[in-house]
Amino acid sequence: MTHATPVSRRTLLVAGLSLGTAATPAAAAPRTARDNQPANAFGIEPNATRDQSRALQAAIDQTSARGAVLQLAPGHYQVGDIVLRANTRIVGVPGATVLRYNGLGTFFTAASAKPVQLTGLVFDGQSMPLNPAWSNGLLALDAVTDLVIDDCIVKGSSANGIVLKRSAGRVMRTRVSNVTAAGLFSLDADISQGSIEFAHNHVHDCADNGILVWRSSKGEDGTRLIANHVERIANRSGGTGEYGNGINVFRAGSVQAASNRITDCSYSAIRGNAASNISMTANAIARIGEVALYAEFGFEGALIANNIIDGAATGISVTNFNDGGRLAVIQGNLVRNLYRREHEPADKRGEGITVEADAVVSNNVIENAPTAGIAVGWGRYMRDVNVNGNVIRQSRIGIVVSGDAQAGACLITANLISGAADGAVRAMDHARAIGGDLTAAKTPQLAHVTVSGNVVR
Repeated sequence: MTHATPVSRRTLLVAGLSLGTAATPAAAAPRTARDNQPANAFGIEPNATRDQSRALQAAIDQTSARGAVLQLAPGHYQVGDIVLRANTRIVGVPGATVLRYNGLGTFFTAASAKPVQLTGLVFDGQSMPLNPAWSNGLLALDAVTDLVIDDCIVKGSSANGIVLKRSAGRVMRTRVSNVTAAGLFSLDADISQGSIEFAHNHVHDCADNGILVWRSSKGEDGTRLIANHVERIANRSGGTGEYGNGINVFRAGSVQAASNRITDCSYSAIRGNAASNISMTANAIARIGEVALYAEFGFEGALIANNIIDGAATGISVTNFNDGGRLAVIQGNLVRNLYRREHEPADKRGEGITVEADAVVSNNVIENAPTAGIAVGWGRYMRDVNVNGNVIRQSRIGIVVSGDAQAGACLITANLISGAADGAVRAMDHARAIGGDLTAAKTPQLAHVTVSGNVVR
């Protein structure tokens, strides 16, 4: 008697893989040693004193035409004006294969290429000027999809580090440093091809911004910023927030910034400007020069949750209802050690969380805010805000809320406010606190504000 072979999950999996392989023989063909081409086969030599741009370009042209991998040995290579083609795959030894800019024209560019893969390479701009007519980054890639930049180093740029325009793919495990503009810059990511993912990168010592995610006009973008380490971001070009940010999202919708470590930025850790449906979650932030997490100007939708902020002029700000900024959830954040910028003629801040319209502020812990733990509204610009279940410790005022008669409704309930020297809940006329403590029975209440069930110690 013939017994049927038992069908297991493993059997089905193997069978499925076999069927998939049979259906796509081209994809299943294993890569052989002949697909890997050492650079010396094209006359490229490590540590040579001569310029090797022509030889490297020829090697890229030939290997990409065959879909082969170009392998670069450890050492230094003087090159410039290199164009990456479709199917370019270059592999080096991480930290040891160094491509040095020769100061002529651009450095590395690509246009309408798919795919491009760069692994284990050091791109050193040596702080030499790039040709502005061609490139504003050491790697300037336009309309490149299926992009992978992995385990690389990009440093010494007189402009940006990596610039991606209308592109899609991943930049990961890459260090970008010592650039005079931004470390990573995505403009108009190709959302139809999966957009951009910046993950597990270390971006540091940038003169203007760490990571930029921008669009030419407001729209969906979908870029993912995951587990990056961004630190020491300066404000060389000045302004009041255009520069000096760890991450800046401009006009780009549905961007996710999660589990990033961001420290020592002149302005914001994450700044969303006209960036709807932005999420900032589980980020660890310290030593920020202005607002740590910012959603401003003409956005609808911000989720700011489970972040840790230690040291900023304001921890979280969701603002500009006057310009259409609205709709937010601010929940479960730990915000501490805020400070006032007394050297500023105005805009001194010192607040834990500020919010204006159509928002819930709940279950946050705020400690050491020299102005106020939570500030709700600005003049008549306040509507439908629920402040509930927060713990506010050692703030000058626990919660301030707009006293303007034209402001919308605000509900302040079930908060625990401890050590508020100038009152637990007070009305304000713009930046000036007015009237008595709204948690006190004898204080006249505001018609548009409900204050109940708060614990004051």
